[in-house]
Amino acid sequence: MRQTWRWFGPEDRVTVQTARQAGAQGIVTALHHLPPGKAWTIDEIATRQSQIAVASDAALKWEVVESLPVSEAIKTRSSEWAEHVAAYSKSLEALAESGIRTICYNFMPVLDWTRTDLRAPLPAGGTALRFDLASFAAFDLHILRRPGAEMSYEQDTLAAAEKAAAAMDDTAKKALVHAVIAGLPGAAESWTLDDVRAALGTYSALSPDILRQSHIDFLSEVVPLAERLGLRLCCHPDDPPFPIMGLPRTMSTLADYHEVLGAVDSPAFGATFCTGSLGARPDNDCVAIAKALAPRMHFVHLRNVVRETPGIPCSFIESEHLSGDVDMVGVIEVILTEEARRRAAGREDADIPMRPDHGHDILTDIGAGAQPGYPAVGRLKGLAELRGVMAALARKAA
Repeated sequence: MRQTWRWFGPEDRVTVQTARQAGAQGIVTALHHLPPGKAWTIDEIATRQSQIAVASDAALKWEVVESLPVSEAIKTRSSEWAEHVAAYSKSLEALAESGIRTICYNFMPVLDWTRTDLRAPLPAGGTALRFDLASFAAFDLHILRRPGAEMSYEQDTLAAAEKAAAAMDDTAKKALVHAVIAGLPGAAESWTLDDVRAALGTYSALSPDILRQSHIDFLSEVVPLAERLGLRLCCHPDDPPFPIMGLPRTMSTLADYHEVLGAVDSPAFGATFCTGSLGARPDNDCVAIAKALAPRMHFVHLRNVVRETPGIPCSFIESEHLSGDVDMVGVIEVILTEEARRRAAGREDADIPMRPDHGHDILTDIGAGAQPGYPAVGRLKGLAELRGVMAALARKAA
């Protein structure tokens, strides 16, 4: 696997030079300051490429886009649909001309990944990202006050949410709101509660089947272009991989991927395989999913989770890379086997880009103010663990 590192741009407190010292072979980034629906230009892309080259003494390049965002207008088929699809196509053309071939995106309504605690304390003293179902239900029911929210939860969760809400002071409530709806650093989009309420309203009549068809319609427009340009589009799974706030989910299981991949059957379209997102569902076997998606796997996120409650939805906390509920060794073995198959077939995409996804805030990460989930030392620790697995499996296969 090609070892890459996510960088959020000049405002990121974890620098490109840090990525280089960590041994990264390439950079994963995006033009986070540009809003969804706006075309990326060659000049904007070149500026970001230059920033990476200067900061790394030309040792690293921008290799993967994460993400080229799909606008809400595209997801809901609103009046700006055609305009935004055209802008997305122009962005793909600019990326191809700039030499960037792998583009990750997601099709999650309203919010990207969602957590209730961005720095949950760990027994050893670090912090981790966490999704607590009772806290999220407390946000949904008692802070956001979404109409009909009580229909989304079992009775025991409703009771736990009421208890959690009663125990929160104003500071705790603000922290929860920030955790649930905070945008990425430097992103053009950030959400207020009123924004979320309004956005939820646009999805009130959209079923999962309708959203899935919107996804397929979008891909039917852009994938032929991506194929002509030699690009690889890859969809990230829902995070968490179950419905939240009554919003439809369409990329949470292997069946979901089969449906969309089958509808748009092209080498230019595939999966961003994220073990942490998929692993937050007890009915997702990540090793089996990796085997099934391997031929269409264009990008890999490796992280792990521990599910703290049974059922779907559930609470979970992000664990060390090798100690969670996902069989990380089994997943990596599948990916290395797929890479060997691609090399034997002479495929140019034999080295699948991977990045150590998320990480605990530990040691000098604590208090450093990095993007939650993206500290320097915690990710380096995770990458080192993953490298050890890769080395051991390579020795075994030799």
